[in-house]
Amino acid sequence: MAEQPRINEFRVIGLMSGTSLDGLDIAYCRFWYENDQWFYKIEQTETAEYDPPEQTRLYEAMKASGWDLTILNRDFGRYMGKCVRAFSDKYKLQPHFVASHGHTVFHNIEEGITLQIGSPFELAAHSGLPVVADFRSLDVAMGGQGAPLVPIGDHLLFSDYDYCLNIGGIANISFVENAERRAFDVAPANILLNRLARLRGVAYDRDGLIARSGHIDENLLKKLNDLDYYEQPFPKSLGREWIDESVWPLLEASSLSAEDKLATVALHSAQQIAAVLDQSKSAQLLATGGGVYHQVLIENLQRCAPKCQIIIPNTELVLYKEALIFAFLGVLRWCGQANSLASVTGATQNLCGGAIYLPPR
Repeated sequence: MAEQPRINEFRVIGLMSGTSLDGLDIAYCRFWYENDQWFYKIEQTETAEYDPPEQTRLYEAMKASGWDLTILNRDFGRYMGKCVRAFSDKYKLQPHFVASHGHTVFHNIEEGITLQIGSPFELAAHSGLPVVADFRSLDVAMGGQGAPLVPIGDHLLFSDYDYCLNIGGIANISFVENAERRAFDVAPANILLNRLARLRGVAYDRDGLIARSGHIDENLLKKLNDLDYYEQPFPKSLGREWIDESVWPLLEASSLSAEDKLATVALHSAQQIAAVLDQSKSAQLLATGGGVYHQVLIENLQRCAPKCQIIIPNTELVLYKEALIFAFLGVLRWCGQANSLASVTGATQNLCGGAIYLPPR
């Protein structure tokens, strides 16, 4: 086992598997605390892309039997553990522990349910490292949404920006209002864009080129923008269940081409993001996640929010910010500090979520 970390410095591997199903993001990060402030440095990154069978198993997990889901939980934890060990060996790393988001299968807050698979015991056993995992469950048990969790990282690591936007499978945003951090899931993004791109035989719409060749359909756009979720107050969060039940049927029922659907969804996502920004003043928005490379979506957002300066950082931060922040959530859990905010999730109090799993000695 790696040496136990000093209280003011941690070397952590963060793992993130998102709804876009691009692959397992792995980020080796260093965190230190001085002058009452946290600092970070991303030291090494890699994405373990899922092969088609694994991608299909994860995508269809919510329809699996209890037995098959249990096997997948075991297998995915083992897979993550082997990825971590290979990553550590390849780059000669000595992490103190691993912080794993796992892969979300269910997130239905009306029923008080959230489930991220990837057995932490398998991950610990096959990586040989302590693991911090299951960050959402305590927040849900205490009346919260269990999401988004990234805003505590925005608050402590990226406070120089007025807004922190992540455009992944689902776009989420974080900002300070009335001296409190607010955050919520805004709208579907890559989870729809990628699914529509697959109708044209590609995994994703590179640079938004397919969407650029399409036309906006005002009728479909209105149906998307009229969805009830957008009128709900925060705290609120989205899961794939809502997208499959409320959004995808609108696209499936349309006779439009995939190009036109992509163009319309790219504008819809941008309009919903712009709707939560304060348009009365200039602001800096840090944009991360794979969706920032969908040029049509970003151009739409800039047109919809002309006073907002959209800042797209270096590729490493764009692609690995969520893995970085889950590593940081692990650090806060290790230190016994709050890593979810009641002002964001709606829980009864700020919480220190996650459990620690130790490998065999």
